[in-house]
Amino acid sequence: MDSTLLQQTPLQPDPGIGSGRAHTPLGLKVFGVLLIVGGLVSAPSTLVVLFATGKAFVDGSGREYSVLTMVLWAALVIALAFTVVAAVVLGVRLLRGRRRRARLIAEAMAIALVVAFACDLMLYGVNESLWFIGVMALILVAAHVFVDPSLSDERELQRRLRLMETREEMEEGTLGLDKSGAGFIELDFFNLFWIFVIASVAGVVIESIYHVLVVDFGHYEDRAGLLWGPFSPIYGFGALLMTLALNRFHNAPVPVVFLVSALIGGAFEYFVSWFMEYAFGAVAWDYTGTFLNINGRTNFMFMCMWGALGVVWVKLALPALLHTVNLIPWRWRYSITAVCAALMIFNGVMTLVALDCWYSRLAGAAPDNALEQFCAEHFDNQWMEHRFESMSIDPGAAHRSS
Repeated sequence: MDSTLLQQTPLQPDPGIGSGRAHTPLGLKVFGVLLIVGGLVSAPSTLVVLFATGKAFVDGSGREYSVLTMVLWAALVIALAFTVVAAVVLGVRLLRGRRRRARLIAEAMAIALVVAFACDLMLYGVNESLWFIGVMALILVAAHVFVDPSLSDERELQRRLRLMETREEMEEGTLGLDKSGAGFIELDFFNLFWIFVIASVAGVVIESIYHVLVVDFGHYEDRAGLLWGPFSPIYGFGALLMTLALNRFHNAPVPVVFLVSALIGGAFEYFVSWFMEYAFGAVAWDYTGTFLNINGRTNFMFMCMWGALGVVWVKLALPALLHTVNLIPWRWRYSITAVCAALMIFNGVMTLVALDCWYSRLAGAAPDNALEQFCAEHFDNQWMEHRFESMSIDPGAAHRSS
């Protein structure tokens, strides 16, 4: 490493080392304030719903609903209550410069927000509260990126050293690897996002080829899962689950990786099928009548395929993926990722909105706001049926509370 760089900037003791404290950048203070304000603003309504849920369980007033609906309702309220408390705690810690456990709190909040989002969508469809959850998630992601010391160095020396290390790692082909040795790759937002994107595209390609060659020879069917682009989010999220679960076991024997991947993939496929049917009355696949199927949502053959994909993913694809991602110019990697992430989020949000509007139209409801009118004009029933060829929606099969 060039010693002149060290001579240009004198070394000074870092107050953050060992104490968990550090000078807090202005941007991180803003995120802290937003988290606190968001938590405090939503606290009263969350408490009201929490008490109402408890009362419904105690006095039996919720008996008109199914047990599953009540469980989802309870999970939603608990997740929101945890998010409110964690947001305030995390915001206070960021303002005070205490970041030692900030990343752990942020990750716990992310899990709670995912649970709240899924439960809310299944119970009520696309509604106003989802936008609040989405805004909280965006604030959390931004704060999480700033909390990560590899992405937000406060001191000029650290920043310049990090850039030199990044350049050296790219030249050596080690950029993105977990340097602690605990796992194969660093589980930061940058790596996870591109894992999602690449796996989403690869999933569409694999499933399209399988359909053309095996399911209906010679007939192409659009297997994409978002409004725009060749993306199948079930494969993207599946790859994320595989990576998170197997990152520390990348050197495990192939049978172990296969078994864990098969179980994770099968469980995830089952959950997605159940979620889509519960929220939208949508059926994108049905394995009823096949060997060892589970309620038609997954079966033995596809669990084995998930297992094989997991082995290929962990043993072969991740190194190739890191090489591909590292082709992004190192000076632009985070800017490009931020722009692409914003576009992907917009694509995902609009897909959920379009699906919800499709569901409403099939249920006989006329568009009653500008967004629903926009979807009716640009993503009508015929357009949606053509885009999501493998999916059918039956509003009577959904189990929404409203």
